[in-house]
Amino acid sequence: QVQLVESGGGLAQPGGSLRLSCAASGRIFSIGTMAWHRRTPGNERELVASITNSGTTNYADSVKGRFTISRDNAKRIVYLQMNNLKPEDTAIYYCNYAVTVGTAQPLYRKDYWGQGTQVTVSS
Repeated sequence: QVQLVESGGGLAQPGGSLRLSCAASGRIFSIGTMAWHRRTPGNERELVASITNSGTTNYADSVKGRFTISRDNAKRIVYLQMNNLKPEDTAIYYCNYAVTVGTAQPLYRKDYWGQGTQVTVSS
């Protein structure tokens, strides 16, 4: 009923930049917190950044000062601007939305995930 589609991954050199996007579609009544997570080649999972519907942001210590999360509520899109990329940022990045689903009662809340987009940082 709700789909998240990510874009913007790829290959970047150390010190370079990438911008990830995640767009939602479907029977969405409202969206709460939006977030980006990642899974490293070593299969470690990490919450990279999150943003509430009021704009409060939170970042993992490993990306503070380099990554910026933002959202466009009208378009239902969350962005992750990644600057000064490091090889240790190499991972599959997933967006995650807390969604209230439906167009009329009964509404219900569910978390949705994107399919993942690969980010590789290498020279």
